[in-house]
Amino acid sequence: MDFLYFCKNNKNMQKGLFSSASPFIQLIMLAFTMIACFLIFMFIGILLAPLFLGLPFAELLNFSNGSVTEQNLNLMRYIQVLQGIGLFIVPAFFAAYLFSGTPIHYLCLGRTTSETRTAKPSQWFVATLFLMLTAMPCINLMAALNEMIVFPKSLSGLEQWLKAFEEAARQATELFLKVDNAGGMFFNIFMIAVLPALGEELIFRGVLQKIFIRWTGNVHVGIIITGFLFSLMHVQFYGFFPRWLLGVMFGYLLVWSGTMWLPIFAHFVNNAMAVILSYLIHKEVISESIEEFGSAGSDIPVTILAAAICACLLWLMGRKRIHNSQFYR
Repeated sequence: MDFLYFCKNNKNMQKGLFSSASPFIQLIMLAFTMIACFLIFMFIGILLAPLFLGLPFAELLNFSNGSVTEQNLNLMRYIQVLQGIGLFIVPAFFAAYLFSGTPIHYLCLGRTTSETRTAKPSQWFVATLFLMLTAMPCINLMAALNEMIVFPKSLSGLEQWLKAFEEAARQATELFLKVDNAGGMFFNIFMIAVLPALGEELIFRGVLQKIFIRWTGNVHVGIIITGFLFSLMHVQFYGFFPRWLLGVMFGYLLVWSGTMWLPIFAHFVNNAMAVILSYLIHKEVISESIEEFGSAGSDIPVTILAAAICACLLWLMGRKRIHNSQFYR
C-alpha cells in the first residue's frame, strides 16, 4: 500500500461527514469526540462498577480514603481500563468514521496490497521486535539524561510541581505492577500494554498524524509534531524526550509499513517488557538494576553499539519501504 496514494486518492475515504473539513476543524472534532466518549464511558462504567467489582456505591464514592486496599486497587484498575477504551479506542474509530466513512481503511488496519508490499509482514514484525529490544538501553540512557535537566530558579515552582506529579504517577504505577502471580501480570499486560498500544496508536498515529501531515503538507513535520503531543499527553517531563523519540519512531513505522499494526506491536513490546521486567524484579528473579541498564557509565559502550544497531535497522526498514514511494515525493 502506498501511503500517500492511500491518504489522498482512496475514494472510500471520501464518505465521512467531515472528510473535506479543514485540519483545524478535524482537530476540534477529534478533541470533542474524545471528551464526549470519555465522559459517556466513565458515566456508564461507574453505574456498572458495583456489578463488576461487587462494591456498593458508598464504598466507590469513598475509595480515596488515604489507605491502599485490594478493593481500591481493583477500582483504580477498572477506571484505567475504562479510560483506555473510552478516551482512545472508541473515539479513534468514531473520528475515523466522521473523517472517512471507512474507519478500518482510514486507520490503516486493513491488509496492504501485494503490488506495493516490499517485504513480507513477518519480516516487518521480526525487525520491529528486534528494534524495540535493542533500543532499551538507549531509552534508559535518554531517560537518565532527561532526569538531569535542571530548571532555572524562575521556574522552580514548575519544576517542583512536575516532580510531585511524576512521583504520584510513579507510586500509582508501582501499585499496579506489584502483583504476586502470573494472572496479575497478564492483566497488567492487558491494562498497561494492550490497551495503550491500541488506543494511543489509533488516536495519535491513526488520526492525529494524518491531520498534522495534511495540515503542514510535510510527512516528517507531521510525525514530529504528533510525537511531541504523544509525549506531552503523558505529562511526565522527566521521561519526555525518550517518549518523544518513541512516538516519532512509531510514526515512521506506520508510514514505512502502511499498516497500523506495526506501531501498535512496537508500542505493545515496549510496554509489555516494562511489565514483565517489573514482575520478575518483584519476584526477585532478576536484579532491579536491569531497569537502568544502558545508563551507567560502564554500560556506555553497549549503549553506543545498541544505538548503532537501531540506526541500521531503521535505515534498512526505511529504505525497504521508501524506495520508489510517492509518499516522499
